[in-house]
Amino acid sequence: MDSINILVTSALSAVALSRIAAVSPKIKIMDVSGLWDAPDMVTAMRKGDFSNEKFEAMLAQAEIIYGFRPPQNIIVRGPKLRWIQTMLAGVDHFLTPDIVKSRVVVTNMSGIHASPVSEVAFSMMLMFAKRAPFCFLNKQQKKWERFIPMLLHGKTVGIVGLGNIGRELARLSKAFGLRIIGTRRTARKGDKARYVDLVVPMTELKALLAESDFVVLLLPNTPETQKLIGEKELSAMKPTGYLINVGRGSTVDEEMMVRALEEGWIAGAGLDAYTVEPLPVESKLWELPNVIVSPHVSGRLANYDDVVTELFCDNLKRYLSGKRLRNIVNKKMGY
Repeated sequence: MDSINILVTSALSAVALSRIAAVSPKIKIMDVSGLWDAPDMVTAMRKGDFSNEKFEAMLAQAEIIYGFRPPQNIIVRGPKLRWIQTMLAGVDHFLTPDIVKSRVVVTNMSGIHASPVSEVAFSMMLMFAKRAPFCFLNKQQKKWERFIPMLLHGKTVGIVGLGNIGRELARLSKAFGLRIIGTRRTARKGDKARYVDLVVPMTELKALLAESDFVVLLLPNTPETQKLIGEKELSAMKPTGYLINVGRGSTVDEEMMVRALEEGWIAGAGLDAYTVEPLPVESKLWELPNVIVSPHVSGRLANYDDVVTELFCDNLKRYLSGKRLRNIVNKKMGY
């Protein structure tokens, strides 16, 4: 019986490894996490690569790679490789030209972040509406200053990116009585989505920005989304509007956003993603009182290993039975 060699590049619990092995007696797990572990690939990309004789021998035999990211030049080093299952939703950080051109299938963890990320985005909306940053500052100064909180009911939220997270955010927002406008790349006139009042194509982005009290960015990092929100887009927003980015920092022209915040083009920004991570200590975003800073944690889960391994095991069963895998990435589009 030929074995299915799975190279596990990121540390997993013994329980998670056992669950993978239990899918089929054909499975052989090659755990190289002790050599090649990437504990926080979202905020700190490893420079360089690792190699030794044992490691290269296992790479050469791997049919499947499971982890945060594969080693460099994997197509040459892993001639038997057929499938990469990443433990993240975003794949832009390892879609190198050799992987994109190859026949290796890449799948991601799209869908598992819908609840945690949408909750962070909505919590930022609530914090701004109820002026939580103002209250925190006054508490530090022992200052009693009353104000009138904003009522979310009846306000408009513009969701830029109606994927799994966007649809969940729309559901949460509708429960609070918000009006919801959403964009998606393939949207056409007359399209509808559950909990969304109006679906528009990206060509109508500026109209969405002008109508929205809260603009939530939920876009992947692709050539099309680089600095999508710049001077013209920020100028199109309401001066009372808030920008919330829980997608990718590259989506926003950060320098222009700082200017917009300082000069009052927009009322504030809730950020969980940045151009440079960790956010440099000299960044003005730390000091601006109308900014909420979150250290790119919106997609984290306490039981992350369990959740991602459950999806991987389901995909592994599909792979073994010849069925179409879940969450196949369009490598040319980057998501």
